[in-house]
Amino acid sequence: MCDGRTPTPDELPVCYDGADWSGCTLQQFMECPYNLANNRQVRMLADLSLVGCYNASTLPEKQRARLLLESAKKNLRDMAFFGLTEFQRKTQYLFERTFRLRFIRPFVQYNSTRAAGVDLNESNVRRIEELNELDMQLYDYAKDLFLQRYQYTHMLERREQRMMLRNRGSFHSLAREEGAGGEGTARLPTEDYMNQIVSGW
Repeated sequence: MCDGRTPTPDELPVCYDGADWSGCTLQQFMECPYNLANNRQVRMLADLSLVGCYNASTLPEKQRARLLLESAKKNLRDMAFFGLTEFQRKTQYLFERTFRLRFIRPFVQYNSTRAAGVDLNESNVRRIEELNELDMQLYDYAKDLFLQRYQYTHMLERREQRMMLRNRGSFHSLAREEGAGGEGTARLPTEDYMNQIVSGW
């Protein structure tokens, strides 16, 4: 859906003859120019109405790509929180500090995926990167933004901890000073004022 309607068959032709991608080779998958898997993250984050939704004839391809990428970046910046799969612990930390919630257990970092077990030749890898160039640029931007947010939040937390320790130390120091005179030796609030009156007479 985009602007309240689904794309027409002319705007978004199907890439396969059957009900789904079953039986398609990787080459067939990559060769379809209408494959929605290409740059999917950018498309999911961007405002498609800026480029005429799925009507690719409204704008030149490079201008369309630039607008989509900038829109996706803006929407990412405007999000109160987002995380990255490869930074599970940092993602948990940011979520908890952003929304003042605590998870029962710490996140577990898994660095292996099913895709890691697939062997691809160099040409296929390059082709996949070309088809997803916008997504790769968005990922680099998201990673940089994520780490900036993490470092900033971490810095604020350390600053708050230092202030708490400083205030706690000042409180204990004041308590020691007040207790140093012992019981019954503390000066009354009006004592200095009364002494001034007496000396004036």
